[in-house]
Amino acid sequence: MAPPAGKRVKGVQIYRPFVYGTTARPFNDTDNPRPAGVPLDHTHSWQVFVKGIEDTDIFYWLRRVQFKLHESIPNHLRTIDAETIMKENEGKGKKQRAFVVNETGWGEFEITIKLYYDSKSGEKPQTLYHHLRLHPYGRTEAEKEAMRNGGEVIAWTYEEQLFNEPFEEFYKILTSGARDKGTPASGAGGKGGKGKGKNVSQQTSDVDGKNNEVKERSAMIPLTTKPGQPFSREAEAVELKRLKEAEEKVHQMVREMNKTVKAKEAELAALKSSAA
Repeated sequence: MAPPAGKRVKGVQIYRPFVYGTTARPFNDTDNPRPAGVPLDHTHSWQVFVKGIEDTDIFYWLRRVQFKLHESIPNHLRTIDAETIMKENEGKGKKQRAFVVNETGWGEFEITIKLYYDSKSGEKPQTLYHHLRLHPYGRTEAEKEAMRNGGEVIAWTYEEQLFNEPFEEFYKILTSGARDKGTPASGAGGKGGKGKGKNVSQQTSDVDGKNNEVKERSAMIPLTTKPGQPFSREAEAVELKRLKEAEEKVHQMVREMNKTVKAKEAELAALKSSAA
């Protein structure tokens, strides 16, 4: 691929958050019956995806995703193109905003996910790896039980794509400005914008204060957690608190161990002195 024309914007880093992973549901006779033609040994329906936070648009920087499934699955190499999705969205009320593959099966395996960026970015494809989970899991039995009761096995990963010193044309695409969902970008084809004066960190203006929704082309995540959206500043604060408590627990264990070691050393010194 020929490198994009133009210069790079020096000293600039722009990131865009996204989510990838799998969601699985066991077949049952009520809300997830086995479709006709699905083999009897298949126990679950599942999907693997790459999407924006709160289904915000990522097609302007991520143009194609290739999913490599287990080789036993027919057509195990699936390529989803953003252009195709956008054409299929024309005339639809609710538009698809994600790269998705839906399948059925009975076993867990590793899925290779390859990301292809807009040609103007000059970025090489990136490869991610994700383990399909069909059965409830968690750090505690309570977490496993909650997943069982929820009816879905969710294995999602939050990730941030970093564009380091992007080419000028791609920089304009990335910084065309945060806006409400469904609102078109300024300028033809979304290439216009606020230029190099745009603050790439895009802080408080990127979140709608009324409904806590992340805006399009935003670098932010929601302020609070809500159903179907586990990644938020609130969840981040809870995780940081948990890590801080765990760190303090480790430090306390180290202090107790040091006390024990010193006591044992003193006891050993006393025994040596007595023997002498």
